Amino acid sequence: MRRIIASFIALFCIVGVAYAAQSPLVMLEKTSEQMLSSLTKNRAKIKSNPKYVETLARQILLPHVDTATMSRLALGRDGWNKATPAQRKEFSEQFVTMMIRTYSAAMNAYTDEKIKFYPIRGGVGDRKRVQVKSIIIQSGGPSIPVNYRLLLRGNNWKVYDMTVDGVSMVQSFKSQFANEISQGGINGLLAAMKKHNASS
Repeated sequence: MRRIIASFIALFCIVGVAYAAQSPLVMLEKTSEQMLSSLTKNRAKIKSNPKYVETLARQILLPHVDTATMSRLALGRDGWNKATPAQRKEFSEQFVTMMIRTYSAAMNAYTDEKIKFYPIRGGVGDRKRVQVKSIIIQSGGPSIPVNYRLLLRGNNWKVYDMTVDGVSMVQSFKSQFANEISQGGINGLLAAMKKHNASS
């Protein structure tokens, strides 16, 4: 549970406004400051209306996260190749909804955590993929290491995965989805995701 909460606090706190031509580190630092401030300011509203977080997430987060790459990686190469275009589309939609709903629930545990970023080792240069390391500083607990993986899409850096305490968020979902597929195939997975999203 600690990893889940940390994952979604970190993921949704780093994205806000697109900072074209800026380094991924600067983008993460500026948007984390902006989003954490917004979460604190709207805490009462979020507590009384959790759906408000979902609205904010779809408006602020999704344009800055590579949901297509995340969906493909989470479903796995074999699952993605076997899925029809319609199944891929449905999976991506349900996957995004699952992440947003999980984030909304995690906000109940948000207590002014801070994020400290570290310089990118070796710089960015002309690379199209980078990893940014950080820690989440908790007032009542140990710091949690979080690494962000980003892709350069045009002039914008987009998050496509992150690791918390060394555990990949995408790989965690992939393992969960693989179990569902082994039992009921792609359609079984989609049905389970729809049921989960409807009840969350």
